Amino acid sequence: MLRNLWLIIFFAVLIWSAIAPKDLFTWLLEVFPALIALLVLAKTERTFPLTPLLYSLILLHAIILMVGGHYTYAEVPLFDWIQEWTGSARNNYDKLGHLAQGFVPALVARELVIRKQIIRGRGWQNFFCVCTCLAISSVYELLEWAVALASGAESEAFLGTQGYVWDTQSDMFYALIGAVTALLTLSRYHDRQLAQLQ
Repeated sequence: MLRNLWLIIFFAVLIWSAIAPKDLFTWLLEVFPALIALLVLAKTERTFPLTPLLYSLILLHAIILMVGGHYTYAEVPLFDWIQEWTGSARNNYDKLGHLAQGFVPALVARELVIRKQIIRGRGWQNFFCVCTCLAISSVYELLEWAVALASGAESEAFLGTQGYVWDTQSDMFYALIGAVTALLTLSRYHDRQLAQLQ
């Protein structure tokens, strides 16, 4: 039942995001990680099912990607309104995306290291999870750079820097904040779900 609801939500948002996106090239780049996640989850559903918490967070992250892909990260309407309300110089939806880029992978990494018994000490587990998120974030920034070099002017919507010179560094910082926040706030709840799963 929950699996079907998850799939309905995923595909409903995916289809909505694919209808007349602001920039098709950006949409493809932004939605691609969500599609990869869908394939990985489908392949591992029977052999390595995840906790309900993780499935929910992965869906939420996929939705963030698909919304950003539809509008481009610099032009998500809700964040335009927030930008006007706060007097900010930029639309910060991309920062929400990078916060999720740390928050969700931190718990994915945590679930893997605990269930596979890769690292036993909680301190080392947390350190590994944070480092994993920072590695993912830096690789993503390098991919953005490569896309920018390869596509030239078409990459501006994908990069979403909006003229902010420290965009790359702040993106990685937001991923760090997301990872640490996830570990501090959800570890106990995650532990309970892991116990039920086993």
